[in-house]
Parts: sequence; C-alpha cells; structure tokens
Amino acid sequence: MNKLSASAKVYLTIVFIVLYAPIFYLIFYSFNSGGSMNNFESFTFEHYQAVFEDSRLLVILINTVIVALLSALISTIIGTLGAIGIVTVRDSKMRNTLLSLNNVLIVSPDVIIGASFLILFTMVGIKLGFASVLLAHVAFSVPIVVLMVLPKLLEMNNSLIDAALDLGATKKDVMMRVILPYIQPGIFAGFFLALTYSLDDFAVTFFVTGNGFSTLSVEIYSMARAGISLTVNAISGLVFFVTVLVVVGYYFITSRTSKRTEGQQ
Repeated sequence: MNKLSASAKVYLTIVFIVLYAPIFYLIFYSFNSGGSMNNFESFTFEHYQAVFEDSRLLVILINTVIVALLSALISTIIGTLGAIGIVTVRDSKMRNTLLSLNNVLIVSPDVIIGASFLILFTMVGIKLGFASVLLAHVAFSVPIVVLMVLPKLLEMNNSLIDAALDLGATKKDVMMRVILPYIQPGIFAGFFLALTYSLDDFAVTFFVTGNGFSTLSVEIYSMARAGISLTVNAISGLVFFVTVLVVVGYYFITSRTSKRTEGQQ
C-alpha cells in the first residue's frame, strides 16, 4: 500500500511538472531583458511595463474582464434556474433528455460551436463585437453551471422543502431560504468555473469577435503570429496570475461557506 502511494505521488509529480513546466518557462522569460527566449540576460520588468503602457492592450484587458464577469453572472443565474427546472421534471425520460442536451454542448468541439454562433449571428443580424462575444460566452457557460449545481440539488433532502411548506413558507421563501442557501457551494463553483472558461476561451471568441473589439486570448494569438515577442510572455503571465487568483478566491469562499454550514448544523 505504501509502495502504491509512493508510486502515485511520483506519477502525480511528473504529471504536474509536464503540465506546468512550459507555463513557468514562458513566465520566466517574461522577465528577460533580452529580446528572445534563447538566452536569459538579466532580470527586468520592462515587458510588463510595456503591457501597462499600451492603452490598446489595457482596453482589451478591460473588455476581457467585463465579458467574463457579465457572462459568468448571467450564465450562473440561467444555469441555476435550469438545474432546478431539470430536477423538478418528474418524467425521467424527459429529465435524461434535457441532461443529454446539456452535456452535448459541453463535449462539442469549440470550433463547431464558434462557427455555429457565427452563422446564427450573421443570419439574425447581430453585429459581431461585444454583444456577440457576451452571448456566446453565456451560451457555452450555462451547461457548465448546470453540471456544478445539479449534484447539490440531487443530494438535497426533499424533507427540508416539505418541512418548510408545512411551516407555512411560500414557494418564494422555499427558493430563497432553503434551496439557494443549500446549493450555494455549487452556485459559487459554477460562477468561478464559468469565469475561468470565459477568460481562457479562444476558439469560440475567435469566430464571434468583430473589428474594434477583441479579448486577450485572441490578441495573444494575433501577437504570437506576428513573431516572438516577450510582451506575449508578459501578457500570458498576467493571465495565468489572474486565473490562479480566481481559483484561490473560489477555494477561499467555498471553504468559508462549508465552515459556516457546518457551524449552523
């Protein structure tokens, strides 16, 4: 058992090294005063300074954050209500059909989803830009939120709802005071996961973004195609840092929520 545990630790260590080594290699050279990733000359912040001095990049950064926050918020609301609606469906065949349709959107290739949205927005006359990117991000984030909220709903004891109704609670009271507080960890998980997906998404965004509007992922791709620049490393490092902050914030909030729930019990 101990040998198996040691082997598992070694395996996990190797996996994490393979996954994170390229990221840290990229971030390491973002502090290189030289103009390439072949030789590290000296430590500098000039590439990060160049990012913050570029007004266009700052606008793109703000656009990315706004789209991510709005899409995560909207998709969390829709996904939470959708998960509650799926659970309340009594017909098992219909419930499984809805779950299957939800899961299909998650496993579908991003290229197919992006191309479909491009065709749809072109047909209905939606101008490619902020609105199209926001709608696309909400659409692919909703199924994620549903999957995060659904397990908490399924493990919820129906006797809690019955007891609340017996005590005279209205349906609104049951929703606001019983169901939502209980599934709060799933809601937070769905929000932060949708936020992360929106920040990192490239394939779908590439199809639905228009002239005059861009996100960091699309901009980094455009800059990388133009040639190797350590500014790309700096931007990528900032995106990675923001993603880490989002994950840490999620675990901090969920840990406080779980401790509060255990204290109430």
